[in-house]
Amino acid sequence: MNRKGYRKLIAGFLTLVMVLGIFPNVHSVNAEDDVLNVNADAAILVDAETGRVLYGKNEDKVLGVASMTKMMTEYLLLEAIEEERVSWNQEYAVSEYAWKVSQDTNLSNVHLRRDGKYNIQELYEAMTIYSANGATIAIAETIAGSEKSFVKMMNEKAEELGLKDFKFVNSSGLNNSDLKGFHSVGNEDEENVMSARATAKLAAALIKDFPKVLETASTPRKTFREGTEDAINMENWNWMLPELVYGYEGVDGLKTGTTDFAGYCFTGTAERNGTRYITVVMNAKSNEAGGSYKSRFDETKKMLDYGFSNFSKEEIIPANYKVKDKESLAVVKGKESSVKIESSDAISMVVKNGEKENYKPKLVIDEKLLNKEGQLTAPVKKGDKIGYLTLETADGEAIEFLSEDTKHVQADVIAAEGVEKANWFVLSMRAIGGFFGDVWSSVSSTVKGWF
Repeated sequence: MNRKGYRKLIAGFLTLVMVLGIFPNVHSVNAEDDVLNVNADAAILVDAETGRVLYGKNEDKVLGVASMTKMMTEYLLLEAIEEERVSWNQEYAVSEYAWKVSQDTNLSNVHLRRDGKYNIQELYEAMTIYSANGATIAIAETIAGSEKSFVKMMNEKAEELGLKDFKFVNSSGLNNSDLKGFHSVGNEDEENVMSARATAKLAAALIKDFPKVLETASTPRKTFREGTEDAINMENWNWMLPELVYGYEGVDGLKTGTTDFAGYCFTGTAERNGTRYITVVMNAKSNEAGGSYKSRFDETKKMLDYGFSNFSKEEIIPANYKVKDKESLAVVKGKESSVKIESSDAISMVVKNGEKENYKPKLVIDEKLLNKEGQLTAPVKKGDKIGYLTLETADGEAIEFLSEDTKHVQADVIAAEGVEKANWFVLSMRAIGGFFGDVWSSVSSTVKGWF
C-alpha cells in the first residue's frame, strides 16, 4: 500500500474513533439484542413496579397471544369477585358450548359433565393452573351471560387499562375454529392478538390490582375434583415454577399460551429481593425449524438473567430534595416574598448497574397555581402540593415506560414552609410604594433623557 493509501486508512480510522467518541451513550431498549439474542418474534422485559422497559424486540408488533388471553379473563373475574357480582362458591350449570370444548382432548382441559355443577373457585383454578379452556368459557358465561357479551367486556377493559394494539374474539385464546361452531365474534379461523407491550401492560395491571392471582398462578400441581371419579391431576403449564422441570428462582407466574397461529408464548414474572420483572415472549423458537415448550422458557430465562444480573433498584433522588437554583418560588400578597419548595418523598427506579449518576431530577411546577408572572399567591400552607419531581437522563435520552403514566417515578413537590397572607395595611403600603417607585423610575428615565 502506498503512502496515500495509508493516509486514507488512518483518516478513516480516526473518523470512526471520533464518531464513537461523540456518541458514547447512545442506547435504546433494543440495543441489547445482540447480547441477549432472544429468539422470538417479539419480546419485552419490564420492571413491574414502574413499568420501565429494560429490553424490547418488536414489542409493538401485533401477534397471536393464545392462552395468554386468559390473563384478561382472570382480571375480569377477580374484578367481578371484588365488586361482589360473582362469588367463589357460586355454582355454574354447564352449557353445551363449555361442555363440548371441555371434551376435546387435543386442547388443555378438565372434563366437565354436561349435567354437572361446578363452583367458580374450582373453575378459576383449572383455568389459571391448567389453562383449561372449557372452564374459561364457563367463567365468561358466568360473568357476562354469554361469551359474546364477555368478549365485549374484554375489549372495553383493554381500552380502560390503556392497552394498544389488541383484539379479543374469545375468552380462551383458542382459534375460533376450535370452538365447535360456537364462536360468536370474528371470523371462523380468527384468534386473539396483542403486542408484547400490551401483553406486559395487562400482566402488570393484573398483578398490581389483584396480587392474589399469583397465589394460584404459582401453584405447581393440584387435583381437580379431588376424591371423585372425575379427578384430574393438573400440573401447571408454567414449567419455570421452582418446583417444576425448568425451575427458576423467584418465578411465581404468570401464563403460557400455544396455538399453531401464535406459536409458543409465555408471560412470565419473577421477584427477587423486592424487585419484580415481567417478561413476554411471542412465538419463541429454539432453532430455525421452530419452537417448543422449552423454547419459551429458555428465551424467558435470558431476559430474567439479564434483568437480575445487570439492574438494581436505586434511590435516585432523596426525600426533601431541593433542585439547585430552584429552591424557592416567588409569592405575591404574602408576608414573605418567596417560599421554599422540596420533594415530599424519595424517587427510586431500576437502573443498570453503575449508571445511577446518568439520571437527574426534572422539576415540573403546576402552572395552574401561578399568576402571569409565575408567582404563587398567598396564603401558602406548609405541605401544599406545588408540582412534582421526576427523572430524566443526563444526556436527554428518553426513559421508556409501558405507558405515559410515570407516577411511579415521581414525587410531589411541596411547600417546605407556610407563607401567610399580608394584612390590608401592608398590602396598601406595598401598593403605594410600588406606585411611587414607578413614578420615580419614570421621572429618572425622563431626566436621564435630557442629558
